[in-house]
Amino acid sequence: MSNVILPGFVNAHSHTFQRALRGRVEGDDFWAWRQAMIAEAEAQTPARVASAYERTYREMRAAGYTAVGEFHYIGPTEAPAAIEAARAAGIELVLLAVAYGRGGVARFRQPSVDAYLDWVAELRDSGARVGLAPHSVRACPKEWLQAIAEAARREQLVLHVHADEQPREIEECLAEHRRRPIEVLADTGCLGPHTTVIHATHANDDELDLLAETGTRVCLCPTTEADLGDGFAPVERLVDRGIELCIGSDSNVRIDPLEELREIEGIARRRLLRRNVIPPEELLDIGSAAGASALGLDAWPSVSVDLEHRSLYGIPAAQAKAALVFGCGADVVLGAGAT
Repeated sequence: MSNVILPGFVNAHSHTFQRALRGRVEGDDFWAWRQAMIAEAEAQTPARVASAYERTYREMRAAGYTAVGEFHYIGPTEAPAAIEAARAAGIELVLLAVAYGRGGVARFRQPSVDAYLDWVAELRDSGARVGLAPHSVRACPKEWLQAIAEAARREQLVLHVHADEQPREIEECLAEHRRRPIEVLADTGCLGPHTTVIHATHANDDELDLLAETGTRVCLCPTTEADLGDGFAPVERLVDRGIELCIGSDSNVRIDPLEELREIEGIARRRLLRRNVIPPEELLDIGSAAGASALGLDAWPSVSVDLEHRSLYGIPAAQAKAALVFGCGADVVLGAGAT
């Protein structure tokens, strides 16, 4: 059998418990869907997380994801179960411990930013790989954002944060701060090369300029953004500014890194009315090394791709990477190689 070894794909943004919501059609927009999501979050227990997360992490592993950033906000008692599930499934995990100061439901929230940072310290002391993750500007007051930004620099930890996913989110931020979400992140010191902004779907040009100037990357989650009706990522404007991209499966309605990458390029092609906006080699890097950088990983397992799979059979070697991105699903992945 002919195969090729590639760097493993890296899932930089996952809410694994939301895998249970795939196929749900109730709710006409993101905010209505969010109510079903919160109900599912409220049902989580350590035992449920241990079982469901291991199963989903095994799905990710089979699809070619060999590392995942778990954006974890369903409670501290479930965190060890998520860590153990990843270990059992054989996937590298960075627990992106979420700070939630207001909104949501009680299990999401910490009583103070100091309590949040104490929790992160406990996770690190247990040996877990962690990142700091203020959920969003709407969930974290400015003083929380400032404290978390300072901790990220002091402790040399990655920082992940949702921003500009929904127009209503921006409207509420303008009403409170007279600034847009990414502008507030800049004001509070949250942006920088260690930071990954999730989505940025409705970011304006000034916000994208801030990301470029600070070296902040963006994680795109096209299958989730499509499923939730979020809108189209500003791919061409991100690329024009040289902003580094990575991918995430987010709500896990689909688990297929090639589909995420193909849709990133597809969005750009449909907007610009031309082909080959991002070369295949760069797309594969977005799906692997860029995600690893976003999670602070220096090493992660590789994967083996079946060149004799029906989707690749007969393709010249020189075109294999392009065919992989544009003509294949995750079933071309044979397995993982060495770290």
